[in-house]
Amino acid sequence: QVQLVESGGGLVQPGGSLRLSCAGSGFILDEISVGWFRQAPGEALEGVSCVREDGSTYYGDSVRGRVCITRDKVKNEVHLQMTKLRPEDTAVYYCANTDNLGSTWHDIYDYDYWGQGTQVTVSS
Repeated sequence: QVQLVESGGGLVQPGGSLRLSCAGSGFILDEISVGWFRQAPGEALEGVSCVREDGSTYYGDSVRGRVCITRDKVKNEVHLQMTKLRPEDTAVYYCANTDNLGSTWHDIYDYDYWGQGTQVTVSS
């Protein structure tokens, strides 16, 4: 059974950093693509980042240069290091996975399994 559990969210001041983690079970990272998405109140899901099964990475325009996605194959975890956080980064962050990601990495309909989300709040 595939499970994804996010952690690492919290309250941080503008300009601060957070490291989100997505712990997975029931799959192998080499065979799966993992994406991070976020949803602010009243907004649609937005693609933040993705790492494909071959290790290639992608970033959304709003976060490029401020976040880095990495994989820990030993622990079967995917991490999202976020820096220079802004109030507009406030959202619930979700990780999701798929074994059949199409050409558009941020297409939410390509993803099969989702975690429960972790809240990130950027505020002074």
